Amino acid sequence: MSTLDIRTAAKYGVFGFLAIVVAGNAARADEAAAPLPSLAANTTETSVSGISSGAYMAGQFQIAHSKTVVGAAIIAGGPYGCAESAFSDMMLGPGAAFLNLSKAINGCMLNALAIWGVPDVEALAEKTRKLAASGRIDPIENLLDDRVYLFSGSNDRTVVPAIVAAAYEFYKRLGIPENQLTYVSNLPAGHAFVTADLGLACESTGNPYVVDCDYDQAGNVLKHVYGDLAPRVATPSGTFIEFDQRPFLAGKSNHGMENRGVAYIPKSCAASTTCRVHIAFHGCAQNRENTGEQFIRDSGYANWADSNAFVVLFPQAASSPVNPQGCWDWWGYTGHDYLTRDAPQIDAVYKMLEHLGQPRP
Repeated sequence: MSTLDIRTAAKYGVFGFLAIVVAGNAARADEAAAPLPSLAANTTETSVSGISSGAYMAGQFQIAHSKTVVGAAIIAGGPYGCAESAFSDMMLGPGAAFLNLSKAINGCMLNALAIWGVPDVEALAEKTRKLAASGRIDPIENLLDDRVYLFSGSNDRTVVPAIVAAAYEFYKRLGIPENQLTYVSNLPAGHAFVTADLGLACESTGNPYVVDCDYDQAGNVLKHVYGDLAPRVATPSGTFIEFDQRPFLAGKSNHGMENRGVAYIPKSCAASTTCRVHIAFHGCAQNRENTGEQFIRDSGYANWADSNAFVVLFPQAASSPVNPQGCWDWWGYTGHDYLTRDAPQIDAVYKMLEHLGQPRP
């Protein structure tokens, strides 16, 4: 997870990279899983969170669908669009993603390009405004009442604190008031999701990228977005459902997503309660294939979901030769549209959200 493993793609060169993309997007055989249920969820108050590549994806999903999303948590991630090279629009096919690799690693993780003005938060904010003006993302005005939580551990050497600070500044440049933003940077966490009592030692960076810092990050995320909540339950009593992601990937040949995802559904949400939805994007090497379900079950989101009527959606990115750690696409490996509503991953997850909002059978 030290470089989100996009160096793996860089070492092959342009032509090798093109070949690997073709191989990496071959259909993955898998037996059928249960369908995602329709739960009549209140999708107009959806929130998102993510760590590492998932933090970038959370920001991308929020900005693409700001009419729907009311808040986001950016945990060990940087500003929207950070990795995109100024020259990537000149390249056809996956060559554009190859151009973005070096900037992603050096400029948007390690902060090694600061002397050259990367990340340039004002330029990124202007790019976001232009995408909104062109109709490729929702209007910026929808973001202005969002609440955004940002986090960087002081021992994070993978996505260094200066990059998360740039994301904080980016949201300010878009016009979100400071009283709707919070930036937590005073915990000695490594590159990981933080819990009150589960995971590795707080300063650690390693599988499963969940650490115990005596801090309930899931609760702090949800309370920042939604305000006062009922206390979390000690043991979730709902159901973790493994569901088939493939119906939401129809027509997408280059999507980089797994066949199966997971949703946590409290008993009340399964029965009759109109529940809100929180979407939690895992980080690199934190998908089920690489780490099992420790992020899903130990993050604490399910404990808060039971007492506050949330469905929690845990979509899954796929590991592949070009993306062995199963990172979400924040540098363009799925195509030029990766930042917009038309991005294969954003579109698929949005369709999952819409499905949760459909009336119960």
